[in-house]
Amino acid sequence: MIKRILIYALLTVFALFFLMPIYVLLATSLKPLKEVGLERMWFPPNDLSFDGFAKAFSRLAPNLRNSFLLVIPATLLSAIVGSINGYVLSKLKFRGSDLLFALVLFGMFIPYQSVLFPLIRFLQDIGLYGSIWGLVLVHVVYGLPITTLIFRNYYSEVPTELIEAASIDGAGIFKTYLKVLFPISLPGFVVVVIWQFTNIWNEFLFAVTVTSDPTKQPITVALVNLAGSQVVEWNVQMAGALLAALPTLIVYILLGKYFLRGLLAGSVKG
Repeated sequence: MIKRILIYALLTVFALFFLMPIYVLLATSLKPLKEVGLERMWFPPNDLSFDGFAKAFSRLAPNLRNSFLLVIPATLLSAIVGSINGYVLSKLKFRGSDLLFALVLFGMFIPYQSVLFPLIRFLQDIGLYGSIWGLVLVHVVYGLPITTLIFRNYYSEVPTELIEAASIDGAGIFKTYLKVLFPISLPGFVVVVIWQFTNIWNEFLFAVTVTSDPTKQPITVALVNLAGSQVVEWNVQMAGALLAALPTLIVYILLGKYFLRGLLAGSVKG
């Protein structure tokens, strides 16, 4: 009994330590500017104020829209292409398939910084530099290694007999995918959507280098530019940070219980 009490007490201390920055973030965002300061950082607001949220939203609304225009197509496209790749590399064995899969996975370990210059030159050549669709293309390509890995592991658990039966019935490669694998792919898609949505939404390096026009930049870049050059309105900064984090929080609340289930679906063979 004492051991259990000590364990729960220790876990409570760790939880409070983890939640301290979130408390400061929320408390500061709800204070008027006159109450913001280091000496009152740990105190709750005396006068509850939503001015910080109003100012942050008015400044970040266009960039928030840009982030949705970026993350939704990039997540869906990388999930669909990764699903097809996973199907091909797990069920349609051909000469060199294992080598191809290894080369695809190698893309996961290429640092972003090492490809920035050729990436920008390539986007300039195809006319997508500085646009949201250029960022979509970048994130789709960079997301393919992890989405392919997740779906390949997931589809490896699907009995090969189902694929063979569909082939005997006259179904081709894509019809087999659409009629057999795609309907049972929901757990894999949930994992990929959460993973890609979070990574793309929070990504900063590609966003700041590919989109130089402030009107086309996603919210992660706009959040950095939210601070004024003379006086930093910390309540506005904190409110903007909460607004930027809200979409990923909602995704985890709605789909989080399926995330671990989807990861485990392709982790155990047999």
